[in-house]
Formats: sequence, structure tokens, C-alpha cells
Amino acid sequence: MANFTRRDFLKQVSAGGVLVAGGGMGMNGYAQEVLKVGIAYVSPVADVGWTKTHDLARQAMEAAFPGRIKTTAVANVVQVADAERVFRDLALQGNKLIFGTSFSQQTPIHKVAQTMPGTVFEHCSGIKSAKNVGTFEARYYEGTYLAGIVAGKMSKSNVIGFVGGFPVPDVVGPANALMLGARSVNPKITCKTIWLNSWYDPGKERDAAKTLISQGADVVISMTDTPTTVQVGEELNVWTIGYASDMSKYGPKKHLTSFVVDWSSYYIGAAREVLAGTWSSKHRWDGLSAGVVKMSPYNSAIPKEVVALANEKQQAIIAGTLHPFAGPINDQGGKQRVAKGAVLPDSEIKSINWLVEGMSGLG
Repeated sequence: MANFTRRDFLKQVSAGGVLVAGGGMGMNGYAQEVLKVGIAYVSPVADVGWTKTHDLARQAMEAAFPGRIKTTAVANVVQVADAERVFRDLALQGNKLIFGTSFSQQTPIHKVAQTMPGTVFEHCSGIKSAKNVGTFEARYYEGTYLAGIVAGKMSKSNVIGFVGGFPVPDVVGPANALMLGARSVNPKITCKTIWLNSWYDPGKERDAAKTLISQGADVVISMTDTPTTVQVGEELNVWTIGYASDMSKYGPKKHLTSFVVDWSSYYIGAAREVLAGTWSSKHRWDGLSAGVVKMSPYNSAIPKEVVALANEKQQAIIAGTLHPFAGPINDQGGKQRVAKGAVLPDSEIKSINWLVEGMSGLG
């Protein structure tokens, strides 16, 4: 697998002579022996983090179909104009299955898909589908609810901190669930949030984590593509919770757990269907029960009864007897958003743009 940067890929394409119209039958059946799969990563492939989870899924997909899959991954596809060029060029190179890995790639992936009806596109974090564009996402909020239970039990200051990439529903929802989990065991907890407006900015993230700690947060959590917050917590002797990957190696003493994402089933499933000619556009949104969201091992410093409680609540979520967004839930202004006995519908979780009571950070 050639893992190019965005600049390397576009340079190769502009050199000419490397792009050919793709063969095969796309979503209606794939006749070629080897399925070419293209992936646009939004950031560099590091040891841990969001993009690393997608690269692990790519590897799992190749391993599931020995000799049948050939992948090309392009890193640092951040800007909309660049994403459109990358998606188009991947399709022209004959990749009949193409993955987008960021919400920010939604407009370009659909623009290219309209002109490439024989190519299948799968968009992670997308909220819009088309005949040849499927979407998939994870119910991160199930993991953050469990993380919140641990944070609520471990906090002594009754203040936790949350560092988010962007204030989009995919992050606002998990941030809310973190708070709901924490308040389920400690009603005094409050949560301060800082938004980086970037998925990958270690310097800015370091400053944000330090700011939250200086404001009294003794447990800090991040949803970015770096382990920086975990590293800061280790340096300053403050508990941390990681995201996407198990980040314990960056905080061997102070890392409590991470809510981990495993995209392998989505990548393997899409490839299997394209190879078999059975692919159809669908939206997949799974969590703990499907193994798409997982909790990394809990820190041995956490009391056994707290771990037992987190495990009990995890099984309840899997069984469907506990929902993190079960009412009553008020927003940060005190307005009731979910009544007692009701559950926030999936459609509203996917579009959530408000914070729950006890949180600050969206105005």
C-alpha cells in the first residue's frame, strides 16, 4: 500500500500518464480479480488517533481478502478543494471503492460521486447519502457516558475538562454524554469545554488542556487526533481519558481509559459487498453492541467498585436497558430538552447543537 501525503499524490497525478478510467462494474458487480480501494485520510497516520483507526481498518480489510484488495491511502486531505481533486483522481485511477474519513469531506465526495456513478463511495461521519454513497459512524456517546462515570467518581474538584476539535454534532453529543455519565454518579460535577476548531493541532491542544487544568479540572478528556491532552495530564499529574485509540502509553500513570473506535467491520463489509456485487447505499451507526466502540483497559488505580459499575452500565447499554440520552435532560440554560421517561431520538442526537446542564463552552 502506497501511503502518500496529499501533496505527493497530487504531484504524481499532475505528472500525467498515471490515471486511467476505472473498469469493473462498481456497485452492480465487480468483475476484476483485484478490487482497488482508495482512502482519503484527513490527517497524518500516527501511532494513535482518528486516522490511525482508519488505517487499521484498511489493514484489516486487506487481511480479510488476501490478494483481492489493493489500497491507496492519501493523507492530509483537509481542504475542500483538495478533497475533490483527490476523490476524483482516485476514481480515475480505477479505485472502485473509495472511503472518505471526515465530515469536512462531505461536499466534495458527493460532487465527485455524481460524476462517477460506477464507483462506490463510503463516507465516515457523513449525514447525506446518495445512490452510490453510503455513510457510517460510531455511537461515541456510549463510550463517553461510561468514561463520564469514571471521571465523575475520580474527580476531587468536581470539575472536568473537555477539549473538542469542532463544535459539530459528532463531538457535541459525546461531550454531553460524558457529562450525563459523570452526573449520574456525582451531581455536583461541572464540565468546562474548549473548542480548537481543528482536528490536528498539538500546540493549540496543549494550551487548551493546560487552561482547563488551571481552571480546576482534575480529569481532562479530548476528541482530537492527537494524544496531546493525555501527555499534558501525565506531565501535570491530572487524570485523563483518551479518544479513538488506547492512549495509555502516553499516560501510563494518569490515563484512566479511552473510548476506542474500530472501523474494521465497516471497511470489510463494504469491500465484501462491492466484490460480490451486492453493495447498496445505507447508513450504519453502531456502538458498543457491535464492537465499533470499545473501552480500553481501565487504570488499576480506579477502585474496583467503580470499574464494576462502568462494566455494569456498559452491559446495560448493550442490552438496550440504558440509554445515555434518557430523560429528564436539561440544557445548559435550564430548559428541559428530554422529558422524564423519554429518550432523545437518533435524529436529534445526530444534529445536536446544545450542551447539557452543567457544561460551558457553546456560548
